[in-house]
Amino acid sequence: MNVISRIACRRSLCLSILGLLLGIATAFPVNAADGDLKSIAILDFELIDEMRDLAPATVEYQRLVVARDQLAEAFSQAGLYRVVDLEPAAELMKRLKSEQRLNECNGCEIDIAKVVKADRVLVGWVQKVSNLILNLNIVIEDTTTGAVVLVTSVDMRGNTDESWRRSVPYLVRQMVDKGQGNR
Repeated sequence: MNVISRIACRRSLCLSILGLLLGIATAFPVNAADGDLKSIAILDFELIDEMRDLAPATVEYQRLVVARDQLAEAFSQAGLYRVVDLEPAAELMKRLKSEQRLNECNGCEIDIAKVVKADRVLVGWVQKVSNLILNLNIVIEDTTTGAVVLVTSVDMRGNTDESWRRSVPYLVRQMVDKGQGNR
């Protein structure tokens, strides 16, 4: 290979690497500091089981915890929100969950978020239509005004660990692509 070919090859390689790095940098927004991120309380996910009579839920309850934790981690890694610890509101959540579903409590989610001093609160649930069709849904609300700032969902096909695990990264990727974080 002559000198000109080597230079052209190196230049092409450098441009390819630069393009790859720029693509990675824009895929996940980097905020100047965590202080720029709004804080969010991600409440425990609920299960709406429309198949309870034919195929009662079992492993789904464990998957709800995994999905909530996976979402919290993904929000932090993608720089969408600063996730707050729910421990200070544990007793309040326990009492409220014994009375009703958190996704249907008409404002109790705001009370929980205020206890942990979060700017936003996320209520999530999975609707099990059948063992083939499930939906993971989230609603994010402003803690001060109660206004809904985001409603989104992702469909799952198949009620398996893998389909549940893949749904959260897909949901987060969609939020990143649409610039729907830190609202």
